Amino acid sequence: MKIILSQRVQRVSLSANAAARQLTQRLQAEGVDILDLTTGEPDFDTPDHIKQAAWHAIQEGDTKYTPTSGTARLRKAVQQKLARENQLTCDIDQIVVANGAKQVIFNAFAATLNERDEVLIPTPYWPTFPDSVKFNGGEPVLLPCPLEQAYKLRPAQLEAAIGPQTRWLVLNNPGNPSGAVYDVGELNALAEILRQYPQVMILLDELYEHVLFDGRQHVSLLNVAPELRDRTLLVGGVSKTYAMTGWRIGYGVGPTALVQAMTVVQSQNSSGASSVSQAAAVAAFNGGLAFLPPQREAYQQRRDSLVEVLSGIDGLKVLPPAGAFFVFCHCGDLIGRIRPDGQRLESEEDVLNYLLESGVSGVAGSAYGLSPYFRLSIATDIESVKEAGRRIRQACEQLTAV
Repeated sequence: MKIILSQRVQRVSLSANAAARQLTQRLQAEGVDILDLTTGEPDFDTPDHIKQAAWHAIQEGDTKYTPTSGTARLRKAVQQKLARENQLTCDIDQIVVANGAKQVIFNAFAATLNERDEVLIPTPYWPTFPDSVKFNGGEPVLLPCPLEQAYKLRPAQLEAAIGPQTRWLVLNNPGNPSGAVYDVGELNALAEILRQYPQVMILLDELYEHVLFDGRQHVSLLNVAPELRDRTLLVGGVSKTYAMTGWRIGYGVGPTALVQAMTVVQSQNSSGASSVSQAAAVAAFNGGLAFLPPQREAYQQRRDSLVEVLSGIDGLKVLPPAGAFFVFCHCGDLIGRIRPDGQRLESEEDVLNYLLESGVSGVAGSAYGLSPYFRLSIATDIESVKEAGRRIRQACEQLTAV
């Protein structure tokens, strides 16, 4: 029997990040020497006090169904975290907990989008944004933000894109894959435009809020424009800061009516998140950030090492990321060059395949809506990062310009 798939599922595709990692793992299993720089997953372990909280929850029998919107303890911990770390206040009923930040985003679009509603998405983007919009009947409107504008959305660009069907603006800060971080002035300029269009809701993805470099401190759009909070959904979680990717806990903070609608959606697609994971997340938010400075220092050392090498390679252009786990590299000047075997590089995919054959696995910029670029993750040990840089430099030096 032929399985007939819905038009909805055919509008989206398997995550390019996941596909690149699967290919890398398959080649590694076959014995190929490849350095995996595809995945934004911390290589640090979950802090011990968080794991102990999970074990305690299991011992105490805290293993039952949870409320769909999250346990009262976790929502209280999120509320206190926001006040302490972000200088933001909210009520408990404005917080919803889900199985990762990705589900928070999906639920928000499922709860608000009708056919042909538009969502403004600066590119490069995290692939979940446009695919979640398309799956829920909306239309992603992509706003290119290349290296020349530091991968940041400009106010005039935003205003020109807003139309009668615009429902949401997505703002990812710090950005994945770009590592771009908006400063107070840039946020104020965007807020000035948004004030003029009260029908536009705002989704703030701030999952990398604590992975910042060069002494930067995180500033949210809501810190500079608190009057926008009645149409803003703030998305966060535990995966990046606390190295808890497998625990699958994300949260959304927004207007009560939106949070209630998102809870309805979640009640039908998954119900509440894991009780044990939520107990661990409580310990994460309440346990402080003393473990974080050495990790952030390690990420910055890796960033500096990789950027230094890539910046010195003819044919590549790189802007040092201000945050997150990635280096996003422009490779357009490599296209047209000839490999040692006589083949011509015709596209960014050819560049990525050539680097893969040279022992480094990354993800093509097209996966993030911007070409010709590629993304490399620095969420791996410094020696692997240094070796990856060496292999990329050697591979590029072997190319011949026409």
